[in-house]
Amino acid sequence: MPENLAPLGLDLAKLDPDDFAAALERETVARLDRLAAGIVAYRTFPARRQVAEPPVAWREGTTRLLKFAAAKDKAKSGEGAVHRPALLVVPSLINRAYVLDLDEDRSLMRFLAGEGFTAYLLDWDAPGPAERRFDLTDYIAGRLSRALDAVAEREPDRPIVMLGYCMGGLLALAAAQTRQRDLAGLVLMATPWDFHAEHPEQGKLIGAMAAALEPTLAQLGEMPVDALQALFAGVDPFQIVRKFLAFAELDPESDKAKLFVALEDWLNDGVPLAAPVARECMTGWYGENSPATLRWVVAGEIVDPAKVHLPSLVVIPDQDRIVPPASALALAKALPGAERLTPAAGHIGMVVGGSAKLKLWHPLAAWMARRGN
Repeated sequence: MPENLAPLGLDLAKLDPDDFAAALERETVARLDRLAAGIVAYRTFPARRQVAEPPVAWREGTTRLLKFAAAKDKAKSGEGAVHRPALLVVPSLINRAYVLDLDEDRSLMRFLAGEGFTAYLLDWDAPGPAERRFDLTDYIAGRLSRALDAVAEREPDRPIVMLGYCMGGLLALAAAQTRQRDLAGLVLMATPWDFHAEHPEQGKLIGAMAAALEPTLAQLGEMPVDALQALFAGVDPFQIVRKFLAFAELDPESDKAKLFVALEDWLNDGVPLAAPVARECMTGWYGENSPATLRWVVAGEIVDPAKVHLPSLVVIPDQDRIVPPASALALAKALPGAERLTPAAGHIGMVVGGSAKLKLWHPLAAWMARRGN
């Protein structure tokens, strides 16, 4: 027995086994009751997301560009004036883009527009018949590159900063490598790079699971949402229990309760992943650690951060359980001259949490404003 558990072992030895079993049963039942209460409270919560959707600036297949227009009193104009850059924001392929526009008060996109940026959010949506055949090259060299063209066409007088979040950061990095002349800066938020940095066994396990999922991928042409959620749940199996136990204790009128419901709705509103992309990510990224070992190839070219010579900011939330900080730090080290921002927050909390404005939104806006001309 480990030394730090020795006192516990002595205390347990003094207990009557029947008394201990009864106490354990009472505590288990009480926790299950609270868990059930938390789940019921979530399912019956009256408030749900109601946000006016911004206009669609461009569309191709299931992909849309949503435009958040700059506030006129903040966007500088006129001869010789400094322009804030236009922004192209790239989210993950496996979660809905609206986590960046969660509600009127917790919207990074609306905040940036209020600060004078014209910001375009790439909304991938669920794969349609065409997208189910897409691999990462199709998404990056095809769809994302053409979205960048669409922004450049609509903002001919402004430099463009591309911002990628989580998996979207990897897509943005690969696109930026070949489109550096068209960009004034690159922001990568909570973006994984070294998939074996902290828990290599987890990455290898996900890679090994690709073979077991192959019949499903072949039949459906996509990786279902349920399978994706099961993979993420495996990273922290008890996290779901903990969060609903905590929710059961919240005042339903509180901001924390409303935020919990908004985020839980978003998490449950995931989208499937095209089968070729699922294979590349599970086998290549997770199993073989292909990005960090410079074996990830897009459109015939190795994705290598050392080749990206753009003003860059890498955001590494220090409490991230989805993308281990060491994984994102490896990317910051590989990207020449990259600046770092390390908010004391989690993967999602840094974007929508109570201190998001202070820890991320304001410093992010200040950094991107300096990319103007």
